[in-house]
Amino acid sequence: QVQLAESGGGAVQAGDSLRLSCAASGRTLSSLTMGWFRQAPGKEREFVARITWSGGDTYYADSVKGLFTISRDVAKNTVYLQMNSLKPEDTAVYFCAARVPTHRSSSMSPGGYDYWGQGTQVTVSS
Repeated sequence: QVQLAESGGGAVQAGDSLRLSCAASGRTLSSLTMGWFRQAPGKEREFVARITWSGGDTYYADSVKGLFTISRDVAKNTVYLQMNSLKPEDTAVYFCAARVPTHRSSSMSPGGYDYWGQGTQVTVSS
């Protein structure tokens, strides 16, 4: 089992920055891939970024590439999502997720993750 807890959301103005945190606990984390997803009202949950615990390899959705940065602090068992130049369309609930290495579904699909946090709200006003 893996427990995930997001924090850092809030209400900001367009152009501002926010850093989300995801504290992970439970089973050995080193084999996991960690992802960030978001879900806006009335929309499906969408992939934002992912990172491997072991090597720190990252991958981003095209919509956030160059604006958002995913990272992890192995010592703190925490994954971060630094979000810069936020836009109103970034408004959503942001979820942290963990994927075990044996999972066969795409790592860019919500179905490809085994554990989820409760989400944190990000609201960007114009």
